[in-house]
Amino acid sequence: MNLPLLSLLIFLPLAGVVVLWLLPARATRPVVALNMLLTLALATAVLFAYDPAGARFQLVEKLPWIASLNIHYLVAVDGISVLFLPATALLFLASLVACWNAVQDAPRLHYSLLLLLQSATVGIFCALDTALFFVFWEMSLVPIYFLLARWGVSSGSAQAAARYFLIMLAGGIPLLIAFVMLAASQPVPTFDLTVLLGVPLPRSTQTAIFLLCLLGFGIKVPLVPLHTWLPQFALAAPGSLTALLVGLKLGAFGLIRFAIPLAPEAALDLHWLLAGLGTVAILYGAVGMLAQSNLRVGLAYASICHVGLAVLGLASYTAQAAQGAVSLLLSFSVATGGAFVLLEFLRQRTGSTDINALGGAAKTMPLLATGFLICGLAGVGMPGTSSFPGEFMLIIAALQSHTGAGMAALFGLSIAAGGFLSLYRKAFFGPVTRPAVAEASDLRPREWIVLVALILMIVGIGVYPGPWIEIVRPAAEAWAAGLGR
Repeated sequence: MNLPLLSLLIFLPLAGVVVLWLLPARATRPVVALNMLLTLALATAVLFAYDPAGARFQLVEKLPWIASLNIHYLVAVDGISVLFLPATALLFLASLVACWNAVQDAPRLHYSLLLLLQSATVGIFCALDTALFFVFWEMSLVPIYFLLARWGVSSGSAQAAARYFLIMLAGGIPLLIAFVMLAASQPVPTFDLTVLLGVPLPRSTQTAIFLLCLLGFGIKVPLVPLHTWLPQFALAAPGSLTALLVGLKLGAFGLIRFAIPLAPEAALDLHWLLAGLGTVAILYGAVGMLAQSNLRVGLAYASICHVGLAVLGLASYTAQAAQGAVSLLLSFSVATGGAFVLLEFLRQRTGSTDINALGGAAKTMPLLATGFLICGLAGVGMPGTSSFPGEFMLIIAALQSHTGAGMAALFGLSIAAGGFLSLYRKAFFGPVTRPAVAEASDLRPREWIVLVALILMIVGIGVYPGPWIEIVRPAAEAWAAGLGR
């Protein structure tokens, strides 16, 4: 490929920010929509340009950046990351629709921050230089902070934004230490992931790097007990922002991309720690969901539960587990992300997502209720939906390598499914008693388009997952081979 597709994909949203401030304010939303559509088209082009049977890393772009430190602008994709690019673009487009009419205060600034966040997120998935990855990782914190602090939907939004920013900033410290240790441990210091993967390290160094990465990425996953910021974030942030944060599991991606392959011997030694953290997340998320009355907070706990399954499955270190984890994380984008987008539609109509303020919502908003049910069922791994193939592979991997933890995971997932159905019944069925619910309108045409796109992907991937899994398979096998599995 002659075109630098990945660089275009990363920097197109930044170019959109510049255009936003050069054009009149009335052109803000059309420009952002056009920019995100072009980004989705580019992400799709990257997917078609990728050859699963080809080299492990493809569409490689490498340029010197900080020569004195041997840091490069190095981006590429493999089967683990390539599917996240169109999923990210689609979720950002859905998030834009969710906040289309909701942002009245400084819309140009709001959408500029949204585009900046999209650029950083795409960079995280593409970066193969650990220093470059860290820049994108930290860059994502700034737009999230301001989007939550200024456009939050509760009185505690500013406090939630500050807490999130400080926790994530602290989480970046162990990542930076780990990446510097990796670079310094090489004969010629380098941050190039493709080089780092091929140089074995002493077991003690690997243990330190694995634990540092587990701590840094575990905060973002989030793993219990590093999870406390997420329920508060879900309650304070608009659903359009929560959809991006919960739908795109960057912390789990970091575990797959960096933590495990860079310290394979330590990862194998500490398999019990990874499996234990995953199991605790499953059970804690499921039980925590049962205690909630707000749909947004309930879904946040459900996401903790199901990402815990990905972590537990990864502890088997097999190609099947890697395929299942990537498949499940991709499903989060359309299922959990889509559910939060629909909850934002609900909040804009009724002013609340608490079940005590709803009841009977399916009578006045049947399309929204149907869409949320489909997204929710996908989120809990219903057969025939996008989450089921990944969850099935992860459960098999867990039962084979950590049988007791796998059985506990099945129990926790069952509780989470029951908790979702209970919340759904209380919110959407029964008599209509609230004026806001009685007067609410159903989905508008542009919201319809988002719903149809989500349902097509959820059902399409769930019924025929083969093509997507085959894209991931060669990279997952290379990932497992690097661990000696």
